[in-house]
Amino acid sequence: MKILVTGREGQVARSLAERGSAHELVFAARPDFDLADAGSIARTIENARPDLVISAAAYTAVDQAEDEPELAMAINGEAPGHIGRAAASVGAPVVHLSTDYVFDGSGEHAWREEDPTGPIGVYGRTKLAGEQALAASGGAHAILRTAWVYSPFGNNFVKTMLRLAESRDALNVVKDQYGNPTSALDIADALLAVADRWQDAPGHGTNAVYHFAGTGSTNWADFARAIFDSSRKRGGPTCEVTGIPSSDYPTKAQRPANSRLDSAKFADTFGHAAPRWQESLDATVARLVG
Repeated sequence: MKILVTGREGQVARSLAERGSAHELVFAARPDFDLADAGSIARTIENARPDLVISAAAYTAVDQAEDEPELAMAINGEAPGHIGRAAASVGAPVVHLSTDYVFDGSGEHAWREEDPTGPIGVYGRTKLAGEQALAASGGAHAILRTAWVYSPFGNNFVKTMLRLAESRDALNVVKDQYGNPTSALDIADALLAVADRWQDAPGHGTNAVYHFAGTGSTNWADFARAIFDSSRKRGGPTCEVTGIPSSDYPTKAQRPANSRLDSAKFADTFGHAAPRWQESLDATVARLVG
């Protein structure tokens, strides 16, 4: 398949570049492709005429979005609709990445796709608007919500922890926010599983929302401890972790306390499940420390 991927340097885009050799991948990024410019979206997709569009790029600065709601809405909330319409015009379905931030973070259950949404910040509201814009665009699509993304690429929690441990003996990390750490490489594999299924069975599982996140959940403090445990085994940097409440680490944007996602629907539909988060984390730390 010829797959157009929005973004080039993001964690998922770079993971797709590594894992997607069985397909023809075309990466669309600035200056030629601008998510805030509907015209550039239409031109890029028309010129590429892909078999599938993976909508992986987004405005991801959660705190900064509180100060730039219009820009965040243009990129996260409006662009998916433009992508959906442009893709439909060339007969290409769209897989769009979304987020756990569409939920309000209440309770202790793993969120299912049919649970009511209720974002508590600008970022989450714009991502939910993007889901709705894509669904209203008229083209075949699937929306894939994920959470707590890390990889050997770009900026993420795993790389930050390892970097801080090089100069510190101890760190305070939030202990009352829970979720599923998810490797961007695993997300890439899931996206490619959708592509392969649609190649064999066009339309299978389209026009639906799915969750895909690492199997098993944890909190940020225990996630950090797992990072350092894995690093320590390889002679890499390590650090003592003290768990603290969110109230001791205020941020401009409120984070969901419960970001756990139930990924059973995706596994049932596409026959693909994420590994346990500890296994994927260990593989990433091995690459970074090695």
